Amino acid sequence: METLPSPITQAPSDGIGRLKALVLDSVNSPESKRAYDRAITDFLKWYSAADPGTGFTRATVQAYRAHLVEQARAPSTINVRMSAIRQLAIEAADNGLMAPELAAAIGRVKGIKNEGVRTGNWLTVSQAEQLIKSPDIRTLKGKRDRALIAVLIGCGLRREETARLTFEHIQQRDGRWVIVDMRGKGGRVRTVPMPSWTKGAIDEWTIAAGCNSGRLFRPVNRGGRLWGDSMTAQSIFETVKQYATGIGLKEIAPHDLRRTFAKLAYKGKAALEQIQLSLGHFSILTTEKYLGVRQDLTDAPCDRLGLKLGG
Repeated sequence: METLPSPITQAPSDGIGRLKALVLDSVNSPESKRAYDRAITDFLKWYSAADPGTGFTRATVQAYRAHLVEQARAPSTINVRMSAIRQLAIEAADNGLMAPELAAAIGRVKGIKNEGVRTGNWLTVSQAEQLIKSPDIRTLKGKRDRALIAVLIGCGLRREETARLTFEHIQQRDGRWVIVDMRGKGGRVRTVPMPSWTKGAIDEWTIAAGCNSGRLFRPVNRGGRLWGDSMTAQSIFETVKQYATGIGLKEIAPHDLRRTFAKLAYKGKAALEQIQLSLGHFSILTTEKYLGVRQDLTDAPCDRLGLKLGG
């Protein structure tokens, strides 16, 4: 990968590539690595086309942020990209390819304030049922895909977690099937209850596939046979998009099925803190954002206490 002009003019032809690898090593989750990788790649493509002539400087990064705003990118997307670019500047300074004061100036480029609550996409009960039923379970791939969608909606897993899901994760606790020791973002480990219909879909898939250990979801080739030991998070994304588009839901991605899990559970009167535990959120505020929950002053919790004081 070519380097940017001044102030990284002394970097060899693969200098940015090595810096990019250092940036990716600074984050832990596969999702963050992919986001940072895409952010740096897109920034370099923009720079090559825009050629602002200032090099990798605060002014260039501010111009790129303005470009993202003009494209109506979501604040969360812009902030992730700014974070990746700031980290790139830090690595450049640490490796002697940029003056520390220039890196510090880039570090002061702020992100975008995320005002309000991003609701995201949720499915209704009927849409969720239609999506789960859309795979053709007369085929092995259809059985796998129904089980896959049932896990995403029924358990609220992230696609990376679903890709890592193993037979050993699925155990019985307190008389029900659960996913135990699921490690999510930030290394947080949680137990996720599983509805009976999800377990039924899993059993139908695994019995037909003839597998009982290792990764739960595996590739199936065009001939209807297992092909490999595990699916990737990207292949799960593409699978969901395929079936969602097939029933007229063009904007649905795996994370929207996680939101759907939360929304439908909340509408079904599940306790907010229990939804938080299933999702593995560190803060209940994150769970509230998933649900689009706003404080209700007309029907407040204090109105539900059931207490009465005599005169």
